[in-house]
Amino acid sequence: MGLTAEQIAASLDALGTHEPAVARAVAAAGYPEPRIRERGYATLLRTIVGQQVSVAAAASVWNKLEAVLGPNCPAELLIEQEFDALRACGLSRQKQGYARSLAALILSGELPLDALPGDDEEAIAYLTRVKGIGRWSAEIYLLFAEGRPDIWPAGDLAVQAGLHKILELDARPAEKEARRLAETWSPHRGAAALLTWHVYDNPAL
Repeated sequence: MGLTAEQIAASLDALGTHEPAVARAVAAAGYPEPRIRERGYATLLRTIVGQQVSVAAAASVWNKLEAVLGPNCPAELLIEQEFDALRACGLSRQKQGYARSLAALILSGELPLDALPGDDEEAIAYLTRVKGIGRWSAEIYLLFAEGRPDIWPAGDLAVQAGLHKILELDARPAEKEARRLAETWSPHRGAAALLTWHVYDNPAL
């Protein structure tokens, strides 16, 4: 479960006391809404399905998969499906490989998602053992499904664009620079990430 509205507000208020740009952004745009996902296999699978496609396209593929496999696309049913059946749902060969890798790790017990390491970097390394789950996907999972308060997905283009607006930078920062700029925002970087998305989506800012 992701950060609650109360946690987001408390983090941004605390951050705003020593980062005036954050306080100004909150005053102008308001607090971001929570982004909450269920913890577990289905959320990671949805992350794979949604990679490099629009939200609408990802939703369409997911709906077709659930029509074939049932709610939340159980791992044991996914791994038994023929290639062509999954292809007909819109799952490419590459994504099928990723999905089957995830399902196999879940079914073997090698990826117990209820026992992720407490250290964020260790948890990211743990999740990226799954083919197709890179650092960004792992960070998004830890922020939206685990509600970890200090996750900072600096490789996300919208995070970079929102940071560009909030700090009034000359250019959108690359990942390395985005990480550096937010170093002093710990332990509130999860809420700050939500704010960057919120600001990026706000046409008035």
